[in-house]
Amino acid sequence: MNEKALLKKIQNQVQAKLTPMLNRYHTDSSDMEAMLKWKPLVLILGNYSSGKSTLINELLGREVQRTGQAPTDDSFTLITAPEPGATEADVPGADLVNDERLPFTGFKTFGEQFIAHFRMKTVEAEEFKNLALIDSPGMLDSVSEKDRGYDYSSVVKEFARLADLIILMFDPHKAGTIQETYETIRNTLPEAAGEDRIVFVMSRIDECDNLADLVRSYGTLCWNLSQMTGRKDIPRIYLTYAPDMAVAQEELMVWASERQLLKELILKAPGLRISHVLQNVDKQTQELHMVAEAMWSFAQGGKKIFWRMVKNALLAGGFCFLFLDLISRGLYGFPAHPFLTSLLSTGVVRPEQLLMPLASFSIVTALVLLWGLKFSLPGYYKRCQAKPEELVALDTAYRRNVWERVRDNVTALLAKVKTGDLFVNHAASINKVEKFSQRYIQKYYEEIR
Repeated sequence: MNEKALLKKIQNQVQAKLTPMLNRYHTDSSDMEAMLKWKPLVLILGNYSSGKSTLINELLGREVQRTGQAPTDDSFTLITAPEPGATEADVPGADLVNDERLPFTGFKTFGEQFIAHFRMKTVEAEEFKNLALIDSPGMLDSVSEKDRGYDYSSVVKEFARLADLIILMFDPHKAGTIQETYETIRNTLPEAAGEDRIVFVMSRIDECDNLADLVRSYGTLCWNLSQMTGRKDIPRIYLTYAPDMAVAQEELMVWASERQLLKELILKAPGLRISHVLQNVDKQTQELHMVAEAMWSFAQGGKKIFWRMVKNALLAGGFCFLFLDLISRGLYGFPAHPFLTSLLSTGVVRPEQLLMPLASFSIVTALVLLWGLKFSLPGYYKRCQAKPEELVALDTAYRRNVWERVRDNVTALLAKVKTGDLFVNHAASINKVEKFSQRYIQKYYEEIR
């Protein structure tokens, strides 16, 4: 089965089996839906002098993006081939975020300032018929630069969620010291993408004066990455250079194979789409499972309180049914023939003798139930809303990470619960999610191996 057919099959199964439960638990599935809409994406990040545009121009075989030592483009630029029958064009951001066929409608929330700095260039290039690159504005040092006018980190995070491959580029002169670079590596990317989708590149090595200078720059980048990622093991870092410098400096030819591997990796990004989609579906399934698990635990605790409340109400009502008229007879001399006395002495009970027992049973039972509905259950709801993490077992790092992603959703669901929600069959939802994971996700993973 080819990639497009398998993607369509996955999409159909998700819509038929998973989407109804996602809607039931108000779980956001926009990332998954957006990813299935369009072409594979490669996001290219880096500071303004890291060689992003040079690399893109080389991949396209022509100069599409302006290059230079200073900032040359402050927009997120989407680059791809035009649709069949269409010509090359420059499409403004307003058109992109309003086109339901594209995965960018959610970007409207970032405001007009972002939309004005978002566009698409369609370029005739065979390799880009099933691939799109996102060239990003150069990262800045937010301590000294003016505000962009929109939330740059949040925009990068959303593009990273969609991207099948993320290229993070550095240059020897600013090897990871830019403030936005630190924020992106430390916080933004870990929340949006798996490490397997991030590629680190040190570009412009042709500007190093000699091998010792290159080694110093490489060591500085490794040190900075260890500080930003919080890890001692450093990921592979590709080394590359401006293509026209290879002739002038023969020693750069040592890195020619490395440079070619990087280009091939980018052009093979469409092959990563199915794996990325399955990762996202699997992630969504695990989040949905934990939400349903939390709501099941909540319902179980609530039902225990409810049935204990019903039991207490019946016991209190039963006591009044049997003994209230006896107590009234002792205190007030009324009624003359209590229900229980007549039953035990003669075995005959007249209808009028049941009036007080039945009335007392009904009133007391109702009052106890009302008290429980007014105080006992709402108190339980508030405790769950205050500490929703107590509804699930967080005994592994993985489950704690999943919980961090779904906590707000669970809290929002708990804020809207009613007594009738205690009797929703969450166990059935958990079983359906588990079956979907075992039957479909594992099957698709096996198909792409």
